[in-house]
Amino acid sequence: MSATTHENPYLKKKLARQRRNAVIQHGVIIFFLLSILLPLSWVLLLSVKSLPDSMRGSLWPRRFDFSHYGYVFDKIETLPTNLFNSIYVTGATVLITTFCAVLAGYALVHLKPRGGAFIVAMFLSSLYFPTRVVSVISIYEIQDYFELINSTSGLILPYITLNLAISVLIMRSIFQLVPHELIDAARIDGAGPWRTLWVVGLPLAKNGLVVVIIVNFVTAWGEYLLAATLTNDQAVRTMPVVLAAAQGGMGQWAWPRIAAVYVLVVLPGIIAFTFAQRLFFKGLMDGALKT
Repeated sequence: MSATTHENPYLKKKLARQRRNAVIQHGVIIFFLLSILLPLSWVLLLSVKSLPDSMRGSLWPRRFDFSHYGYVFDKIETLPTNLFNSIYVTGATVLITTFCAVLAGYALVHLKPRGGAFIVAMFLSSLYFPTRVVSVISIYEIQDYFELINSTSGLILPYITLNLAISVLIMRSIFQLVPHELIDAARIDGAGPWRTLWVVGLPLAKNGLVVVIIVNFVTAWGEYLLAATLTNDQAVRTMPVVLAAAQGGMGQWAWPRIAAVYVLVVLPGIIAFTFAQRLFFKGLMDGALKT
């Protein structure tokens, strides 16, 4: 084989082109990987630097100082409450949005309601508008009418509303991959819509389910605009608002201490994605983002 390759100029050019393409592809992947990992690594190392070390330009700290995390918890007395608020709001948003998206996606594909195409078109059109920014005044007025201003639980409904369109479209695309013959067979066997969804639909759509959960988790966990607009008291706010307040000068803050707050904000999301990344990418490969 090697002798044939050396004798055939076409094969030599083809192999050289493949190697060049492989080098370019790996170079692009490494570039984007470093563009993500280097800032995270810099923040993590900054959070354990001593204050004199933070004034130097070196990446690696001369002395590790973990006292900044204790300082953060001492300085921000509501930090455990804020962390619980983020977990509570994010968990409720993910649970309710995923439940609604599964029902809507299944119904649009396998129950075929009247006006289904119009509903899908409305969901798609909503993705082309900056809904979160344009509707913030209307959201505030609605929340004020229901007396949900300055309430942690009041953040859940706007988060669900803003994440529902993309979640329904993802689940609709996943359920489109479920053969209609399986659904029809379950109906012939006497299974109702709920049993068919639970026994046949969900097991085949679990990868897309993970995609919806992660998309909603990331969106709700890092949301700042509505959390800052709809809440006033520090004790009812979520972690992104606390991080912004720390950067704005809450007390005697230095860069390592701000970095410690940042690590506390992003660490749960990184841990959650680490455990679910295989199913997440499997869901993307199965066409979860096909609309």
